[in-house]
Amino acid sequence: MLTKRIIPCLDVKDGRVVKGVNFKGLGDVASPVALVKYYSECGADELVFYDITASFEGRKLFADILRQTAGEVFIPLTVGGGINTTEDFDRVLKSGADKVSVNSGAIRDPSLISAAAKRYGDQCVVLSVDVKRVDGEFRVFAKGGREDTGMEAIGWIRESVARGAGEVVVNSIDTDGVKKGFDLPMLEAVCEAVNVPVIASGGAGCTEDFIRLFKAVPGVDAGLAASVFHFGEVKMDELKRAMRDSGIPARL
Repeated sequence: MLTKRIIPCLDVKDGRVVKGVNFKGLGDVASPVALVKYYSECGADELVFYDITASFEGRKLFADILRQTAGEVFIPLTVGGGINTTEDFDRVLKSGADKVSVNSGAIRDPSLISAAAKRYGDQCVVLSVDVKRVDGEFRVFAKGGREDTGMEAIGWIRESVARGAGEVVVNSIDTDGVKKGFDLPMLEAVCEAVNVPVIASGGAGCTEDFIRLFKAVPGVDAGLAASVFHFGEVKMDELKRAMRDSGIPARL
């Protein structure tokens, strides 16, 4: 059985890592360069770097901050924020990213997924989906969770994978920052719909939440979190050992 990955997420705004609740009330955490160096050394399997206001502000991702951050990483790095063209893919990859995450840009132009997958390979294209329940339906949101697209999430994820997305990050707006566990029903629905790696994001509050995630939805390949790692509420080495003790394969 493949090891389950643990992935810290750096939400970056104005060059600083921030964290909020339900995608709102962002508070300053630390320098992304310092955090990346720390996580790279303490056992994280991968890292995700989101320039979270790039799409909303209609600008390109801060390449200078990314280059500084990438220089401290010795594990795979996925980068997203303001990715609207294949040229944006090229620029981000040349700045040090291993994979590129698309969200709002792909919603505006789904052919971006196909074009990027053809040029760089499926393994380089990560679909990031911000999902919230609206009237009992899993709905796709854009621009950092600010805009309801009206699109049904499972169908959008299935279409995007068919177009060439090689991995899916499912961000639950309902559970984001609440620290009461991952959105298991949503993740189960996604895993049943596609056959590419699925990364769970939103809701981790303690080590047991990760254990519950991997046991309840074995199709999930990785757990992604931010504040519980940033503030030391969950220690990477302790989490990995707890996973092993629970029969969940993890890289120590």
